[in-house]
Amino acid sequence: MKPAKRHQLKIYEKAMRYEGVLTKMKTELLDQVEYYLDFENDFLNLNQLLDKTISLNFLRFQCLNCGQQKKIFRQGYCYDCFSSIPQAGDWIMKPELSKAHLDQEDRDLEFEKSVQLQPHIVYLANSSNVKVGVTRKTQVPTRWIDQGAHEAIEIAELPNRYLAGITEVALKDHVSDKTNWRKMLTNDILDLNLEEEREKLKGFIPEEAKAYYLADRKETEIKFPVKQFPKKIKTLNLTKSPFYQGKLTGVKGQYLLFEDGTVFNVRAHEGFVVEIQVS
Repeated sequence: MKPAKRHQLKIYEKAMRYEGVLTKMKTELLDQVEYYLDFENDFLNLNQLLDKTISLNFLRFQCLNCGQQKKIFRQGYCYDCFSSIPQAGDWIMKPELSKAHLDQEDRDLEFEKSVQLQPHIVYLANSSNVKVGVTRKTQVPTRWIDQGAHEAIEIAELPNRYLAGITEVALKDHVSDKTNWRKMLTNDILDLNLEEEREKLKGFIPEEAKAYYLADRKETEIKFPVKQFPKKIKTLNLTKSPFYQGKLTGVKGQYLLFEDGTVFNVRAHEGFVVEIQVS
């Protein structure tokens, strides 16, 4: 999403106090990533707030599905919603469990078909180490940005989530599927030739997915708006520390980075209603 610049300036000139429910930051890949916190009526361009003091005050929970003031369980949902809605089915985290291509329902077949039966990308991303992952084609490069990857490349484009999932599972035996988030946030990274890394994995792609290999895709480089990386990390958990104030020095992945080494995972706090003040 690219907010209109006229609206962006208008919001920025308001009194710097905001209140809303947190959802994952929206992003736009330009020369460097542009980050936005999107509330119901306002949004914040976080790139404009670097070197400013920001306070976060946790007010209450609000489930992203039912909207009720119930404790968040996972992914911004209360326990009841997480246990029942199709957006939180097991196939979300484990694409190989997808069954819509077999016309088999998990929680809501119509929804599952709308998500699972569309092109998916199996990719390599380098955030702290090279890892393999899966995302919908429409989520490239958003998924890479959310993982804090400074470089990424497509391996294969599959016609559905199931084929992408079994391809990822096969490749996980030869390359990690996890990111070391601490190394990512301290910028303890290596630059690698991902085209060469992709070629090493080609022979391990399952037979039914080999025809979808992307030999001609080039590496995507991503730069993040960070003025200072933390040397020693302190994580901010709003359920344990409901108020925090610090100077914003960067944004990477789905994290806010502060001058004192505190890092705040916005994605992990989806469904938290907060008051934000900027000075």
